[in-house]
Amino acid sequence: MAETISQEKIPASIVQPGDMERVLPDSKEVSNVEVNNKEAVKSTSQLSGDPEPEEVMCDSCIEKPLKASKSCLTCMVSYCEEHLRPHLENSKFQRHKLVEPQLDMEQRTCEHHQLELQMYCMKDNCCICPQCEAEGHQGHNVTPVDEARKHIEGELQQKHKEMQKTLTAAEQAINRLQNNSTSIATSVLGVQAEIEKQFSILQSAIDDAQKKALDLLDGEHKQALSQAESIHSHLKQKMLELKKTTAQVERFSKNKNHVDFLQDYSEWKKDSVDVCLPGIYISLIDRLTTFSHIVKESTQALCDLLLSTYHVQLNELCKSDTLGIKTLVQPSSPIKRQAFAPEPVDRDDFLKYATNLSFNPDTTHKFLRLTEDNRKASNTTPWQHNYPDMPERFEHWRQVMTSESLYMGRHYFEVDLSGEGTYMGLTYKSIDRKGQESSSCITGNDFSWSIGRESHGFSAWHSGVETSLEVETFQRIGCYIDYEKGLLAYYGIAKTMKLLMTYTVSFREPLYLVFWLSKKDNTVVLVKPGSS
Repeated sequence: MAETISQEKIPASIVQPGDMERVLPDSKEVSNVEVNNKEAVKSTSQLSGDPEPEEVMCDSCIEKPLKASKSCLTCMVSYCEEHLRPHLENSKFQRHKLVEPQLDMEQRTCEHHQLELQMYCMKDNCCICPQCEAEGHQGHNVTPVDEARKHIEGELQQKHKEMQKTLTAAEQAINRLQNNSTSIATSVLGVQAEIEKQFSILQSAIDDAQKKALDLLDGEHKQALSQAESIHSHLKQKMLELKKTTAQVERFSKNKNHVDFLQDYSEWKKDSVDVCLPGIYISLIDRLTTFSHIVKESTQALCDLLLSTYHVQLNELCKSDTLGIKTLVQPSSPIKRQAFAPEPVDRDDFLKYATNLSFNPDTTHKFLRLTEDNRKASNTTPWQHNYPDMPERFEHWRQVMTSESLYMGRHYFEVDLSGEGTYMGLTYKSIDRKGQESSSCITGNDFSWSIGRESHGFSAWHSGVETSLEVETFQRIGCYIDYEKGLLAYYGIAKTMKLLMTYTVSFREPLYLVFWLSKKDNTVVLVKPGSS
């Protein structure tokens, strides 16, 4: 602390800074003041870590301004070395605060009272002057700016440590994900080889079954041919016998002698053959029909079993919410605190988890327009915007996605919906951007959880299934996510919060907010947390 000099010792003839002539006090007084102010200047100049200031010119130089050496926060003026001398040598300027040259002097002065900002209000997080403290900050935790800085620097150091831990955890997660990617590729190749092996076995079994079925058919074929050949031989033999008998009958029938005729007839009758032709029936056609029917039924049964065993079970496995890649990283401190924090009850509780969101221009459909720093989206049909083609851009469904993802911990945000046919939903980044199928829309797939404003009120949508909500119409909607608990809840915001819809899901990926503006003049606004 500089030594205080009594007013009586200060000569009345001392002029103000900037004058070319000045009357100095006696040498002892000058020495004390100069030492004290120079120490202040020295301590100011030794602040570590400060960046090089921009060039500031002296405000007291008239013809050719020189580079400022110091700025006085009391005078709100910058001085070169020459014009700084009164502050160093004259005791009247002893209490003036000298700092490195500053360009933003006005920012250090209260805009309402034009006084120096000496205090900091911890409650309102702002710098104030003594008059502000007396008028609008009574009862608040107000401290001098230097003490406030020490306190806040301590908080920032702790925050910096937490951020460093989070950064380290994120780097570890990225490394593990990269390792997982390599491991996944290797595992997929292994499973692919196993699938090919098993289907090769299955194909061999099918080939074997086909061979056996064809062998059986060939056996039936040979048996039928043998049967036909046997009947053929029998009929040929029968024909020969019948021809022989016919010749005998014709011969003795021509004999004119009655006795000879009768004697020949008697001999012929003893050796006569059966002239009846046996019935010819081969059952091959019926057997082949039955054979074919059995093969068809068996094949259909095997195909059904194949689909049931492979496709159905594998599809169910792939749809399972328990299947996924989890980031093997310890959650950072804020998430740990959230895990044990009580469930939010009112809007103030939810706003503790407020998240700032903005739209990603690269995803915006060409019939949608973004304004208000990418926080508002409007359907401008039939006016189409000349956006560049991007892989992320939605082409068929008039949708837009946020830039920020929601992953781990608790999150809350609010949006304003305007117009019927406006939908909002949380989905994964992998949602198709180019397709025309319903699965490319947030209302039509099984990895989007949506709510929409329609003519009859609000409806919830998931996997193409609509659930009507018997609630009044709200313009503002709040959305709360507890990622670890798999909780997604939509609220109508008015004077109070009304629960509209709750989804319970085991999330597998970071979530992104997507809006579908299906009709002309639909608008949505991402509301800044806590705004009215």
